[in-house]
Amino acid sequence: MSTLPVYRWRLAPDGYATRRQLRTRGLRPGGQDVAAQLERPRRRRGPLVAYLYRVDLAKPVRPMTPARWDALAKANAARRTCPACLRDAGYVIPASLGMCVPCAYPEQYAA
Repeated sequence: MSTLPVYRWRLAPDGYATRRQLRTRGLRPGGQDVAAQLERPRRRRGPLVAYLYRVDLAKPVRPMTPARWDALAKANAARRTCPACLRDAGYVIPASLGMCVPCAYPEQYAA
């Protein structure tokens, strides 16, 4: 197995991009392996690492179909529905609480 080329932060050659950079261009890695990595040194800790992909091998992002939009809407609705009172909270239920804020702290929200 060959080792990946390592570049210093902000010094990667043209033709490489991170996942986020590919996404802003409307691309995705498309199954290709990591081509290189960036390293940003830090004091007293290991370096920050970002993986790079080749832009010329990237593929276009798959378009959202109506079925995928529906699935996404249902998933977001499930994240907003309180399991205790079964109401739409209007926000994503915090995982730390596991329920909407009025159900988690009923003494503060008593009428």
